[in-house]
Amino acid sequence: MKTALAVCATAAALALATPSSAYAAHGVLIIDGASHPSPSGCYPLGDFVPPVVSNYTDSVIAVWSDYDCTGQVEWFINPGETYHPNGNRSIFVP
Repeated sequence: MKTALAVCATAAALALATPSSAYAAHGVLIIDGASHPSPSGCYPLGDFVPPVVSNYTDSVIAVWSDYDCTGQVEWFINPGETYHPNGNRSIFVP
């Protein structure tokens, strides 16, 4: 009984300790000409020049209205698409 509980506890700890990089998108995200291989997380968009985002990953990217991926999701960029966010402040790659 103790062995079974130890195995379950170890499995649960390993499942929770999986690094977030394991969930990175495969491919390349290009923001204003800068490449981001295997992107993951929140990326800021420029303030002064309208940004250009090209999604060459296998993930759908969410475009957020405010900085730090806050506010509202305004658009989704599908794999293979290039988008010109107008007035948006950040994007999130799951």
